[in-house]
Amino acid sequence: MSLGLHLGQGRARRRRAVLLLVVGVGLTGLALVAYATSALDGQELGTIAARFAIRGSRKPPKDVVLVEIDSATFAHLPEYQWPYPRQLHGAVIDHIVADHPKAIGYDIQFTETPPDPRQNLDLAQSIYDATGAGVPIVLDTTDTTANGSTGILGGDKVLHAIGAQPSSALFPSEPDDTIRRVSYAMGGLRTFAVVLAAAADRAAVKPSSFGGRPAWIDYVGPAGTIPSVSFYRVLHGQVPASFFRGKVVVVGVSDTAEQDLHDTPVGPLMPGAEVQANAVQTVREGLPLRSAPGWLDVGLILLLGLAAPAASLLLSPLRAVSLAVPMGGAFVVAAQLAFDDGVIVTFVYPLAALLLAAAGSLGVHYTIAAFERERVRDLFSRFVPENVVGEVLAQAGANLRLGGVHRISTVMFTDLRGFTTFAEALSPDRVIAVLNEYLSSMSDAILDHGGTLVAYMGDGIMAVFGAPIAHDDHADQALSTAREMLEERLPRFNAWLREEGLGDGFRMGIGLNSGAVMSGNVGSERRVEYTAIGDTTNTASRIEGMTKGTPHQLLFTESTRELLREPPADMVFVDEFEVRGRQAQVKLWSLAVAASGESGVAAAGLEQTKPTEPVGGEASTRAGTDRPAPPGRS
Repeated sequence: MSLGLHLGQGRARRRRAVLLLVVGVGLTGLALVAYATSALDGQELGTIAARFAIRGSRKPPKDVVLVEIDSATFAHLPEYQWPYPRQLHGAVIDHIVADHPKAIGYDIQFTETPPDPRQNLDLAQSIYDATGAGVPIVLDTTDTTANGSTGILGGDKVLHAIGAQPSSALFPSEPDDTIRRVSYAMGGLRTFAVVLAAAADRAAVKPSSFGGRPAWIDYVGPAGTIPSVSFYRVLHGQVPASFFRGKVVVVGVSDTAEQDLHDTPVGPLMPGAEVQANAVQTVREGLPLRSAPGWLDVGLILLLGLAAPAASLLLSPLRAVSLAVPMGGAFVVAAQLAFDDGVIVTFVYPLAALLLAAAGSLGVHYTIAAFERERVRDLFSRFVPENVVGEVLAQAGANLRLGGVHRISTVMFTDLRGFTTFAEALSPDRVIAVLNEYLSSMSDAILDHGGTLVAYMGDGIMAVFGAPIAHDDHADQALSTAREMLEERLPRFNAWLREEGLGDGFRMGIGLNSGAVMSGNVGSERRVEYTAIGDTTNTASRIEGMTKGTPHQLLFTESTRELLREPPADMVFVDEFEVRGRQAQVKLWSLAVAASGESGVAAAGLEQTKPTEPVGGEASTRAGTDRPAPPGRS
């Protein structure tokens, strides 16, 4: 055709590849910036709970127990108001020490001065006796001075005298107030978990083990996982023998009325004492749950972010983007396996990079496809009637090529007589202006009647009716187009030439033939053209050439006449003639309007060619027309 679909598919693919990489790198870079600025840390922290839930609860430590001041304790000690007299705590410590525990941690603050100062003395005596018996006692507080001093039981001097160890009860703050991590020190004082772990195992906990940042608490399970006993039962000596032997004991409040309940990654409403117990065990185990190194997180963001754009270079965009689903799934599984093994890799940022890049790749694909399809639509609309452009594109493949189809169609060839000689006397720009005026008018006639422009060949035109979209009335439309060209378009063009002072005008030749054609896009990746090939096309071209030197500007074959649904009244039979490439003679017809009468009797010019090479043969067609051989001709 010269639909001239210069799609430049190789270059288009390269441009698409570059654009995909640019978008992929840009969106991955956006994810890296978000990672560097902690923009999605809230969402990232939220995934920790899911990882704990998938991992499930583990067996609680065998040597850690809780003594809870719970609702049962308040119910069994109605004679006492909270805060309990410190003698009760001293008595509980005495009972626990009698069972030879590893260490006792008291998660209850004793910083306020009691109404009766003797309470401090009684508690201090119990602590002194415990430490003297080799049982470490750790007390905590949330109030410290700038240098880490405390007011527990009257101050650090008192604690030193009785052998008790002070600690901070605080945890690092989180955006959602969920306790996920424990620090080595808070407010200038080592934390409860660090001090109690070191005291229980008689081994110092080095600050370097925390790596200069808070460590993840490796919770063994939700609230109630760590074994516990009620405070009142210990006070009344109702605990089984050896319950505390060789164990780390954490004492604290769990009753909901005292509001010492906290949100954790393993569930809400965990008593502060149990949070501390989980933190203590985490420190004792050497902080087994750790964040992945930064380089690994960055590598994962790059890997997932660039996966879809890179795959788009080798696969179709939809297939490449579809890889995001299994890749994302594989990453989720890998992240969970890493968590189960004690490594917390960043989760939200790589997935965000993957989804952003995949969406970006898909967006690039559809945007380019939309622009390309619109460009091709615009290009098709120049050669195909606007109302059938959509149908043509619907038949086109993903690469916007029309596949080969077999159609019964009518092929038209036209030629402007004497234009080459006419053009030699004019400047090039004037020649092009005249040619455009003529081709525009004739093309409009073809398109207005539902024809498809296949090619311009100098001043010649090749068109097909009934392809690529099949139409039952293609023969009628082709003949109507020829009539309009001869009755209206050519006279109007000749009148314009006279107005421009360019002569009296031209005659033209039109050849029509109907039959089977094969049509579709042909060419290379750099240039694609639509064409219609076959014997029907060859015969139509030769018949157009046979109009030269005759009174007939239009000739059409018997096959075209037979397919006319409404034969015109002025249709005239010309004669039967030999046509090169056809074994049998071909009956040719014309219209009365197509005969000028300037060359003598009808068919005189045709009859002269019958004994020798038929007019319209290969030699005369190529040498005697003002155009190169048309596409599809053999």
